[in-house]
Amino acid sequence: MKRVVVVGGGISGLTVAHALMNKPALEVMVLEADSRPGGKIWSERVNGFLCEKGPNGFLDNRPKTLELCSKLKIEPLRANERAKKRYILTNGTLKPIPESPPAFFRSNVLSIAGRLRVLYEPFAPKGPEDETVAEFIKRRLGKEALEMLIDPMVSGIFAGDPYRLSIKSCFPRIKALEHEYGSLIRALIKIRRQRTGGVSVAPKGTLTSFPAGIQTITDALAHVLRDHLRTGIRVDGVERLNRRYHLHTSTGPIEADIVVLACPAHESARILTGFDDPLSKELSAIPYPPIVVVCFGLRREMVEHSLDGFGFLIPHKDKRRILGTLWDSSIFPGRAPEGYVLLRTMAGGSRLPEIAMLDDEGIVKTVFDEIRQVLGLRGEPEMIRLYRWEKAIPQYEMGHQERLRRIEERLRAHPGLYLTGNAYRGIGMNDCIENGIGVAGEILDETGHH
Repeated sequence: MKRVVVVGGGISGLTVAHALMNKPALEVMVLEADSRPGGKIWSERVNGFLCEKGPNGFLDNRPKTLELCSKLKIEPLRANERAKKRYILTNGTLKPIPESPPAFFRSNVLSIAGRLRVLYEPFAPKGPEDETVAEFIKRRLGKEALEMLIDPMVSGIFAGDPYRLSIKSCFPRIKALEHEYGSLIRALIKIRRQRTGGVSVAPKGTLTSFPAGIQTITDALAHVLRDHLRTGIRVDGVERLNRRYHLHTSTGPIEADIVVLACPAHESARILTGFDDPLSKELSAIPYPPIVVVCFGLRREMVEHSLDGFGFLIPHKDKRRILGTLWDSSIFPGRAPEGYVLLRTMAGGSRLPEIAMLDDEGIVKTVFDEIRQVLGLRGEPEMIRLYRWEKAIPQYEMGHQERLRRIEERLRAHPGLYLTGNAYRGIGMNDCIENGIGVAGEILDETGHH
């Protein structure tokens, strides 16, 4: 009987354990330092409002997540059709993001010159093996498309800076299309003609959650794993003795044949200090800027805007103090009591980390002042919830691919030691689930139990 210890009870660690739990000759244990499993997937019901502290869903275009939901017997909830309508806030005005190429050329999100520059894209030269998101977009689509469309999108996904993030690490599919077709527009046309299941430059799929919030999936995994899951146990270090791993934990030593570190990279770095310092150093170099999420519950009549859509993001050049606001009660049903709306705003990230570190009162005032004028808010909110993440989303900055290669090189010296989570190859829930299932497959191959 081989013992597998998974360190970290977020979506990644729970997925690995779930994929291994009923395999013969494997004993699986998950250790979570917090008093609750789930990590950054965290839903909270407050006075009838359903607040999400972290992600609010996943796209339904990747089968592994839906297969997992089916195994767990949980029913996904798709976003409302109107949530496809998204806005950019610029110069104090909300402009709808065009949803199709003809709508793009009719829209005024970009100037006429900016739209004509996008038409030059098929003639733009191919770029190097890797470059920043900003360099890639400027070369292919122009500076205005970068500032008005891609920059706010990068804020919405990574809370990151396109001038520092790697295109190959953050948007590998887009970089691959350039390599394969020489042009994103040509790729789009050819793929549409081939009708190969709707693969496109932009991620297709519908935002999906659950009636009781995104935490439903981690709760369901924790329920299935209940005998294998131990919360409130912090791992402080690891040693290898007699071909077994010895974990030093807050409740005493635990031995394992296989260890999966499924915690944030900075936590894995802390655990590996003294065991493999070069590996620990690589992991601790992955940046995690702070983010704050503020939820406001208001009476519907207090909001002038129709809230018809998903919400809005903001180009950095507009010098606002927030990243964007989602109209959660417009996206999914059951997020606010009858006659009320729920707004959720993100602030901080790599470009404005200081905002996320203000005191609670300062953050609430900053955020409410920003959205009051945009949405025409009257009076004060009836519900306020503030969630602070001092280390939020890992940033795949330039050099991330080389870092991953060096990490893999170090891991080869430690058979039975694995790393997974959103710090490496995809930050979304779908990525975490796919990568967790992949690690479980590697473990089964190694132990001969596939």
